[in-house]
Amino acid sequence: MQNIIFFGDSLTAGYQLRASEAFPALIQQRLDTLKLPYKALNYGVSGDTTAGGRHRVASVLARQPVDVFVLALGANDGLRGIPVRETTQNLQEIMDAVKLKYPEAKIVLVGLEFPFDLSAFGSHQYGRYAAEFKASFRTLADKNSVAFVPFLLQNVLGVRALNLPDGVHPNAEGHKILANNVWAVLQTVIQTADQAS
Repeated sequence: MQNIIFFGDSLTAGYQLRASEAFPALIQQRLDTLKLPYKALNYGVSGDTTAGGRHRVASVLARQPVDVFVLALGANDGLRGIPVRETTQNLQEIMDAVKLKYPEAKIVLVGLEFPFDLSAFGSHQYGRYAAEFKASFRTLADKNSVAFVPFLLQNVLGVRALNLPDGVHPNAEGHKILANNVWAVLQTVIQTADQAS
């Protein structure tokens, strides 16, 4: 059995949902249906930033072997207006830690973007920040030659019926779409790994 680590924040943890409703659990259901020898492990921590992830990644890597590492952090950085260069550096350090401990592990970077208004920014300043934030994920994926999910919340963000009343966190139906978004890339990574072994 190989391990897929889902390393993220409330979007991964499944904020206010049952563990079985969060997208990593839904991906586990697909793995089981397809009889693929993978275990999906949810290491999502609500409220976590990329800096928080950088600090806790070593303890997660020490708990079990890692075959696939799905990195889905950055949403809280964006909400707090943390400089994009800091977010990028933290994500790079997390990936470096994975590569150092498990050189053969496949990494999947999950992209994010923020089209909604952030009160911390003026409209012009926000627009520039949002563009830089969105672009940073693909740049980082290309630089590290890792698989890339363009936008975790594709077809969910801003859709009232797919989110909790806060309008930010996906509900159970929304997580089904998150699972689709991630699976579209993850299944290729798994197939490639299986063919190589």
